[in-house]
Amino acid sequence: LTRTKTRLRALGFTDKELVIRRINFAGVPKLIGEAGGGFDFILADLGVSSMQLDNPARGFTFKWEGPLDLRFNPERGQPASGLIKSISREALEKILFANSDEPYARKIARAIHANRNEISTTKELADIVKEALSLAVPAVSSDMITTSIRRTFQALRIEVNDEFSALEQFLRNLPMCLKPDGRVAILAFHSGEDNRVVKSFQDGVEAGVYSDICHDPIRPTPKERIDNPRSKSAILRWAIRKSGVAG
Repeated sequence: LTRTKTRLRALGFTDKELVIRRINFAGVPKLIGEAGGGFDFILADLGVSSMQLDNPARGFTFKWEGPLDLRFNPERGQPASGLIKSISREALEKILFANSDEPYARKIARAIHANRNEISTTKELADIVKEALSLAVPAVSSDMITTSIRRTFQALRIEVNDEFSALEQFLRNLPMCLKPDGRVAILAFHSGEDNRVVKSFQDGVEAGVYSDICHDPIRPTPKERIDNPRSKSAILRWAIRKSGVAG
């Protein structure tokens, strides 16, 4: 936030145009008063910040050695290393499958749970997943292993930060946060997020809350994917608040 504020101030944004608040998506209704009764436009980027990914100390990536943390706010909740030490193998398997559609959830959960007291860094977790799949899955490719490691980190990150609950609350509160004819655009990065956005928008149309929604997702162009490889999985959807509908 500090970096963003500095950059936008340098571009000429004053206190009138730019108000920065550190808050969870689920807490957006708290800002309605400051927005004069609602927002004309809301853009929600559900992705992880590149600054978080690129900082080994935050534990978001297995590319570098670092503490297995994965928390967006390091001052709240327990790190991923604490989570895997405190839950059952069955619960861990459920997390891997529900949060990232990991096809080898059972094998990975069994390996992590068996070594849970020895896992405290990103590399240790990645090595456990790699070893588990190399031994248990015939002819598994290195690309498949990397994908499973990435899904494992994603699943744990979602659980540690309670991301789906926050997103669902945000989606429930969206209509009351938008002015009539107000618009919302949501940028998701995996099916767990996107499916919830799609259902919420469809339910909103059926309930007469939204006048129109995005039926075909907007995806990055080939050039965008080359310029910014992390945009490859991005999915953008939008909705328009119905005119004259009370929150």
